[in-house]
Amino acid sequence: MEKTTSVLMAGVGGQGIILASDILSEVMLDAGYEVKKSEIHGMAQRGGSVSSHIRVGKKVYSPTIPKGSADYLICFEKLELLRWLDFCNGETRVIVNDLEINPPAVNLGQAAYPRELFEETARKFKNFKLVPASKTALELGNIRAANTVMIGVFSNYFDVEETLWLDKILGKLPEKLHDLNRKAFSAGRKLG
Repeated sequence: MEKTTSVLMAGVGGQGIILASDILSEVMLDAGYEVKKSEIHGMAQRGGSVSSHIRVGKKVYSPTIPKGSADYLICFEKLELLRWLDFCNGETRVIVNDLEINPPAVNLGQAAYPRELFEETARKFKNFKLVPASKTALELGNIRAANTVMIGVFSNYFDVEETLWLDKILGKLPEKLHDLNRKAFSAGRKLG
């Protein structure tokens, strides 16, 4: 990795964005890169937006990603694509979990979920991937493993041993969740 790579992860509180960004950061550190990370929790406990900026390279000077320069945007919910669009450019690789979580205005009947706007925006990216991470995790037995499915998808884009990813994932979780998360990671690798 010659240049600094900028990864923006975003989702809704409770989806495991911070855990996923911790895993990515630790994997890259163990792979020999310098890593800087910044995260925003906001009103995460109330279903608000959560984001994490991760920058990886030989020498990284800032933890935050300048607008228009994300190499990867990883969205754990569809609307996060619209929320973080300013950080993307024509070359940004966008990976989105095929999940819709209604914002409060939709739940209150004051607005409709902007499916058409999402679809129109997604078509603008030549490197766009819609992933059934939540559906896959649910089929494996626990929707909360969707973040591990997303990590599996994302892991395909870096030249890092699969065992290093699994070591970091399993090291963050209680043993009773290891089998589920091994399967979720493997499923994500296949989806990627």
